[in-house]
Amino acid sequence: MSPHEITSPPTLAPETLRVTPLGGLGEIGRNMTVFEYEGKLLVVDCGVLFPEEHQPGVDLILPDFEPIKHRLDDIVGVVLTHGHEDHIGAVPYLLRLKRDIPLIGSGLTLALVEAKLKEHRIKPYSLTVREGQKEQVGPFDLEFVAVNHSIPDALAVAIHTPAGMALVTGDFKMDQLPLDGRLTDLRAFGRLGEQGVDLFLVDSTNADVPGFTPLERSIGPVLDQVIAKAPRRVIVASFSSHVHRVQQVLDAAHSNGRRVALLGRSMLRNMTIAADLGYLTVPEGVLIDYKKAQDLPDDKIVYMSTGSQGEPMAVLSRMANLDHAIEPGPGDTVILASSLIPGNENAVYRVIDGLTKLGANVVHKGNAKVHVSGHAAAGELLYCYNILKPKNVLPVHGEYRHLMANAKLAQDTGVPAERTILGENGTVVDLKDGVATVVGQLDIGFVYVDGSTVGEITDADLKDRRILGEEGFISVIVVVDAATGAVITGPEIHARGFAEDDSVFDDVKPKIAAALAEASKSGVRDSHALSQVVRRTIGRWVNQRLRRRPMIVPLVIEA
Repeated sequence: MSPHEITSPPTLAPETLRVTPLGGLGEIGRNMTVFEYEGKLLVVDCGVLFPEEHQPGVDLILPDFEPIKHRLDDIVGVVLTHGHEDHIGAVPYLLRLKRDIPLIGSGLTLALVEAKLKEHRIKPYSLTVREGQKEQVGPFDLEFVAVNHSIPDALAVAIHTPAGMALVTGDFKMDQLPLDGRLTDLRAFGRLGEQGVDLFLVDSTNADVPGFTPLERSIGPVLDQVIAKAPRRVIVASFSSHVHRVQQVLDAAHSNGRRVALLGRSMLRNMTIAADLGYLTVPEGVLIDYKKAQDLPDDKIVYMSTGSQGEPMAVLSRMANLDHAIEPGPGDTVILASSLIPGNENAVYRVIDGLTKLGANVVHKGNAKVHVSGHAAAGELLYCYNILKPKNVLPVHGEYRHLMANAKLAQDTGVPAERTILGENGTVVDLKDGVATVVGQLDIGFVYVDGSTVGEITDADLKDRRILGEEGFISVIVVVDAATGAVITGPEIHARGFAEDDSVFDDVKPKIAAALAEASKSGVRDSHALSQVVRRTIGRWVNQRLRRRPMIVPLVIEA
C-alpha cells in the first residue's frame, strides 16, 4: 500500500500494536506518536513546529489531534522523552481538550512542561520517572533508558506489549564524554536487543551526516576563547532550553571575569528551573539582573538571549532591528550557539546580516565551532542498529531525506527493505507476530495557532495573507441602478501595495462599466454575480498591464 494514499485502517485485530505518527515525519518538529493496544492509547511526545516564511502571522503549528479527539478517555498517558519545544510544546493544547491526561517524563522535562502549563492555568497529573525505571500504564509496560541529547534528562522508552516491543529513542546522540556524565545507555540497548526489538522508532535528524557527532565539551574552549578576545559586550543566542550551552557560557564568562544576564522570558524561566533542580551549576556571583547589567563596563558583561533561529519576535532579531534596549554596535561580539533548523536559514542569515551591518562581530557555526548537534550521525546510528538488531524500523523525526538516509542505514546493517517503513504523518502501522505492516494512511493536516485562535486559520487564509503581502490589494466600489443595471456612481478604485498612483486605473474604469452593462443586458441582476464580473474585468487588466495578481475585493451596491 502506498503510504501517500488516504485509506482508513481496518479495525484493530486482537494482540496487535498499532502505531500512528501524528507529527514529526517529513518535518523537524511537532513530534507525536500514538500507540494503541486493546482499545487504549499511549502518546509519546506532543511538540510544536515553528512556522516558516510562507506561513505569515502563524505563531505555532500543532500536531493534528483529529484522529484521537473522540478517544481522549482512552489515553492512558503521554510520555515525554525530553524538554525541547518540538516534543513538549503542544501539551497545553492537548490538555485543554482533557485536563486529566497523565504526563510521564523525567524531572527536568516535567518541570519545564508544568511551567508552561501554569501559563495556561492547567495543573497536570504527572508521574516522574528516571532511567532504569519500569512502569505499567494501562496495557503498556514501559521501560525508560537514559539517552544523551542537548538537554539533560532525556529518555528513550521501550514499550512492551504482548504484540511485541517498540523502542522509541526520542532525540539522542552518543557523546562519549558528555558534560553531565550521563551517557546513552548502550548496555540497556544491548539488553533490549537480546530480548528482541520488534519495532525501532529512531531519530533521523542527522542520518545523512557521515561519521560521529563531535563532543559537546569541544565547544567550551571555543566559547572561552571568543569571550576572552571580545573587546566589548558579548551576546550569545541559543535555544532557551539548551542547559548545556548556557552552562558553558556561564563558565566561560566566569573565567573571563564577566557577569551574565539572561534575556527573554523563556530563557529566564527555563534556566531558573534548571538551576533549582540542580541541572545548571551557576558560579557564585555570575548572574546579574538585566537592568543592573547595563551599569557594568562593556567588557564585563555577557548577555544570554533567545533568537538563534531568526524568530522575528525573539530578543536577537529585535536587537538586529534596533527594536531592543540593547543596540549592538562596533566592538560587540554576537555568538549564535545553535544549529540551523531546516527552513530557518533565510531568517537567520537576515539577522546575521543586520548585526554585521551594525558593526558587530558575528560568530556562528559557519565560521567557528560554537555548536554541535544533539542528534546521532550515521556512524552512531549504525552502532545502534548493530546493537539492537531490530526486526522492523520506522525512521522518525526528520525531513524526508533524513528518513530515507536512516532507512538506508538500517538496510545496510541487515534490516530487510520490506521491514523498513518510510512513513509520513498519519501512516498507520500494525505490529503483530514480529511483522510491521502499513495498514492505512490518515489525512493529517496542519493546525495553526494564530494569536488566541487554534485551528481556525486555514491554508486558504495563509494564501490570502501571502497575496496581500506579495501582490497588494484593490477595492472596487460601484453603485448600479437596481432596475436597469446601469452604473450610477463609480467605479471607485483604491489600491494598497502598488507603486503606481490610483489614477493608473482610469483606463480600466470604462471597461468595468461596459462589462456591467453587457451583464445587465444579459439579465444579470444579482449583486454577487455582478461583483464577479467586476473582479474578472479588473483582474485581467491588472495582470496584463501591471503583471500583478492582487487580492481584489469588489462591492456592487444596488440603488
